[in-house]
Amino acid sequence: MPPDTLGFPAVAPTETASAGATERAVAHVLVGEHPLTIEDVLELAHGRAQLALDPQSRRRIAASADYLADLVARNQPVYGVTTGVGDSVTTAVPTALARDLQLNLFRFHGCGVGPVLEPEAAAAVLAVRVASLARGHSGVRVAVVERLCELLNKRILPQIPALGSVGASGDLTPLSYVAALLVGEREAWVDGRVVAAQLAVQRLTEPHFALFEKESLSIMNGTSVMTALACLAFDRARRLCRWSAALTAVCSDVLQGNPAHFDARLFALKPHPGQARAAAWIAADIEREVPREVPLVRLQDRYSIRCAPHVIGVLVDALAWMRPWIETEINSCNDNPLLDPETDQVLHGGHFYGGHIGFAMDACKTAVASLCDLADRQMAQLCDPSMSNGLPANLVLVANGQAAAHHGFKAMAIATSALAAEACKLAMPATVFSRSTECHNQDKVPMATIAARDCLQALDLAEWAAAMVTLAAVQAVDLRQRVDCHVRARTLHAAVRAAIAPVTADRRMDQDIATVLQLHRSGALPVGQAEVT
Repeated sequence: MPPDTLGFPAVAPTETASAGATERAVAHVLVGEHPLTIEDVLELAHGRAQLALDPQSRRRIAASADYLADLVARNQPVYGVTTGVGDSVTTAVPTALARDLQLNLFRFHGCGVGPVLEPEAAAAVLAVRVASLARGHSGVRVAVVERLCELLNKRILPQIPALGSVGASGDLTPLSYVAALLVGEREAWVDGRVVAAQLAVQRLTEPHFALFEKESLSIMNGTSVMTALACLAFDRARRLCRWSAALTAVCSDVLQGNPAHFDARLFALKPHPGQARAAAWIAADIEREVPREVPLVRLQDRYSIRCAPHVIGVLVDALAWMRPWIETEINSCNDNPLLDPETDQVLHGGHFYGGHIGFAMDACKTAVASLCDLADRQMAQLCDPSMSNGLPANLVLVANGQAAAHHGFKAMAIATSALAAEACKLAMPATVFSRSTECHNQDKVPMATIAARDCLQALDLAEWAAAMVTLAAVQAVDLRQRVDCHVRARTLHAAVRAAIAPVTADRRMDQDIATVLQLHRSGALPVGQAEVT
C-alpha cells in the first residue's frame, strides 16, 4: 500500500482466535446500546470484527422512521424532506418529489477530488456513520443501517475522495459517496480493487435499493469522515509516542548519555502523567539500574535527549483528552434535523459542526510535528562528530582506508530536516481558516476534515523521520560494537538487521526506510507497547 495515501492501516489486519478452537473467528461488535470505542472502530476498519445492530437500537431506529413517515403523510414541513437544503431551505419541495430530492442530494454533491481514502479509512467511515444513525433520531429505516453494516462486513467499501468538506454541514461531499454506494452508484473497493458500484452491490442481500425521505440527508449531514480519520490518527499517534521513546533510549545509549535524566523521582516532582510515562518507557528501555560500562561524557545531555519525555509527554497527555472528544463524536447524533417521536418534535440544530474534532486534530498534528522535529534533532546528534561522543561523521562504517570517499547518513540527516520542516508547516491550525460559503448559509465552518487530513499527513512525515532515525541509531549500535547498549537497542538492532544490512558503503536507502516503516506498520518493529490512555 502506498505510504502517502490517507488512512493506511496502523497495524496489519489479523484475526482473533477463539479459545480452544482450531479455526479463526472474527469478533462481533454490537452498536446502539453500547457506545463504540476508538478501538472498536479500528477493529472494524481493519476487518478484524463485524458490526451488528442490537435489538434496542432497531426499535429506536424503526420508531424514528415511522415518525418521519407520519410527518410526511400529514404534510408537516421537515427540512431536507419538504424543503430544499442549505440556503435553499425556503424552497418548498412537494411530497411527490421528496424521494427524488434524496437522489439528487447525493448526486449534486458528487464533486469530491484528491486522493481516495484507502479501504481501512472507508470502513472506519461506515462504522462511525452506523454508530450515529443507530441512536435512532435520524429518521432512516432499519434497512438503511443494516445495509451499511452489510457493506462494512462484506468489505464493499465506498471510494471516497478526500477533499471537498468544510466540516459543516458535516462531511457532505465525502459522505455523498456512501449514500451513492447504497443505491449502486459511483465506485467501490471490493477485494482491494476498484469496481463499479452497480456491480459491487450485486453481492448484497438486496441488490436493488431505494432511499426514502431524509435518508440521503441523514447519511451525508454528519461528522463521520473527520471522526473516522481522527480514530486512525489517534492510533498512529499513540504508536508514534512509543516509537519516539524507544529511539530516544537507543540514542541515549549510543551517544553515551546520562540515564539519570529519566529517573522516576524527577518526574514525580513535575507530575504530568504523559511525561512520566514517556520517561518510564525510556528508563525501562535503557535498563537504568544496569551498571554503566563506560563513564559519562557529559553530565547533562542536549535537550533532544534529556527533554525527550517532556516532548513526547505532551502528545501522550493530549491523546488522553482527545479520546472522550473523539468517542463522543463517534456515538453522537450529528445530522440535522433530529427527530424525537416521544415528544412529537422535529429538532433543528447544528450538530453536524465538527468543532471538537477539528480542535483535537489541530492539537494532535502540532504535537506530532514536535515529535518529528525531535527525531530530526536526534539524527543531527548521531551524525555530527562534535555531538556524538566519538562516532564517526555521518555514521560512516567503511574499512580499508576508503572512508573519505563515503558520506554515510549525511543525506539522511538533510531528509529528516526537510520532513520536520514540512511537519511544522502543517501545524498551522486548519480550524482558524473558516470561510463563509453556500450563499453565506454556512458562514462559520470548522474545517475539521482538513485538520484530520493534515494530522494524518503530519504522521506520515513523523513516521518517515522515525524510520530514518531508526536506521541511523542501529548503524550507531554497530559502530559502538554494541558496547553499553541495553535492551531496546539490542532488540531493535536485531529486528532491523534481520531485514537490512549495515551501510558499509554509500548506497540508496529509500528502500531501507520503506522496510522499517513496513515493520512498524505491521507491528513487527520491537519498540514496546503504546498504552497511553
